[in-house]
Amino acid sequence: MKTLLAAALIAAPAAAADLRPDQVAFRELFKEMVETNTSLSAGSCTLAAEKLATRLKAAGFADADIELFADPSAPKEGGLVAVLKGKDAKARPILLLGHLDVVEAKREDWTRDPFVMVEEGGYYYGRGTFDDKAQAAVWVDTMIRYKASGKAPRRTLKLALTCGEETTFAFNGADWLAKNRPELIAAEFALNEGGGGRYGTDGKPQGLAVQVGEKTVQNYKIEATNPGGHSSVPRPDNAITDLARALIKVNAHEFPVQFNDTTRAFFAATAKASPAPVGPAITALLANPADAEANAIISRDPTFHSTLRTTCVSTLVSAGHANNALAQRATANVNCRMFPGSDPEVVRATLAAVIGDAKVTVSLVPPVRPVAKAPPLDPAIVGPMQRLAAKHFPGVPFSPTMSTGATDGIFLSPIGIPTYGAPGMFIDPDGNGIHGLNERIRIESLMQGRDYLDELVHTLAG
Repeated sequence: MKTLLAAALIAAPAAAADLRPDQVAFRELFKEMVETNTSLSAGSCTLAAEKLATRLKAAGFADADIELFADPSAPKEGGLVAVLKGKDAKARPILLLGHLDVVEAKREDWTRDPFVMVEEGGYYYGRGTFDDKAQAAVWVDTMIRYKASGKAPRRTLKLALTCGEETTFAFNGADWLAKNRPELIAAEFALNEGGGGRYGTDGKPQGLAVQVGEKTVQNYKIEATNPGGHSSVPRPDNAITDLARALIKVNAHEFPVQFNDTTRAFFAATAKASPAPVGPAITALLANPADAEANAIISRDPTFHSTLRTTCVSTLVSAGHANNALAQRATANVNCRMFPGSDPEVVRATLAAVIGDAKVTVSLVPPVRPVAKAPPLDPAIVGPMQRLAAKHFPGVPFSPTMSTGATDGIFLSPIGIPTYGAPGMFIDPDGNGIHGLNERIRIESLMQGRDYLDELVHTLAG
C-alpha cells in the first residue's frame, strides 16, 4: 500500500482488553491474514484467498457469490472476488479493492517474527499489518457483517482481493481481472488503499485525506555503450563516465509544475493551514505555476515537490565486465513517477533531450502501465467521506490528495472504474515500518478506521 501523508505519533493506544466483542472477532480475522505469509518468495496469496473464502462461506455467502482465481503461470498468486447482491438492480455496484501480497520480510532482520502478529505497546506488529492487510481485513469484515445483518444493501457490493501489487514484475491480479474478467469487478467506482490520516507530534490526529488520483510509475533504461579495451590505455570516451554525466543531468532536471482538480484543492487547503512563507508561496504558485520563487519555497518539502510534478530518479546502476577492462556497457534504471495524464513516450523523449548525448540511449522498461487519469472530485462520493470524517474524527481537517506512489487502482481506470483511496487509518511519523522493518499499526487507529470505513460503505451502498 502506498500512504499519502507523513505523520507523527506518541500517545499510547487501546489494548486488546479494551476491545468490543465485535472488535475481538475482527482481530482474529486480521491475525489470520497477517500470519498467512503472502510474500512473493515464500508465501501464497492463493492460500490467503482460500482462507477468506472459507470465512465468507461460513457467514452465509453462497459458492456462486465467491470466485477464486489464479493464473496457471502463477498458482500461488491467486485472489478472490466476492459479491453481496443489492436490492436495486439499476444501481451500479461499488467495488472494494485490496491486495493480499506483502513486501518481503527476513526474520533475521526483524525484532519479532514478521509473520506472527504481536501486540506490544498499543500496536499490532507484523508484515502487512498496515500495508495492506488492515484495509483488506476491514473490507472482508464489512462484507461478513453486512451479510450477517440480513439486510441487503441498495447497491451491490463487490470485494476484490488480489496479489502482485507490491512487486513490479510479478503477476498482478488487479491487472488480470481488468483484462480477463472485467465483468467480475464492473462497478460505478472503487474504494481502495491510498487515503489516510496523520498524527501530530502530540499524538493527536492532524489531518485526513482521500486519495483522488495517483501518478503513473514508469521505469526507463539509460544505457551507454563503448567498444571498450584495456584499462591500461584509458580514453576520453568511456561508457561509465558517459552514463554518470547522463544521470547527473537526469537527477538535476526539474519537470514543470502541474495542477489538477485534486492537487489544487489539496494545496488550497494546505495554504490556509500553513504559516509564512509556505502558505503565501502556495497561494502564489496556484495563481501562477511558473512562479519560480514560490516553487522553490514549496519544493523544500519533498512530498510537496513530488506532488507538483513528474519526478525521475536513478535507482539502479550496472557497468563493466572486468577489473582490468574499459566498460563496454553501462546501464541505469531511472524510476519516474509521472503526473496524471503524462505520456510515457513524451517523458522518454524529455529525458533523452536532457541528456543530449548520442552515445546514451533512453528506452522504456516493461511493464508500461496505463496512463493515470485522476477521477472526478465527485461530491456524491467525497461528500459522505467528509461528513463521516467529521463524525468519527471531529475537528480533524479533511482534504483530497493525489498519491505520489502507486496502487492497483491504475488498472481500473481503463475499464471505466474511477478509484478513490478511502481515508480512515492514521499513520506514524516514521511510516509505521511500511516496506521496512518491524511494520506495525496502532490498535486504536485500526479499530477507529474499521468503524469509519464500515459506516462509509453502508452509507455509499445505501
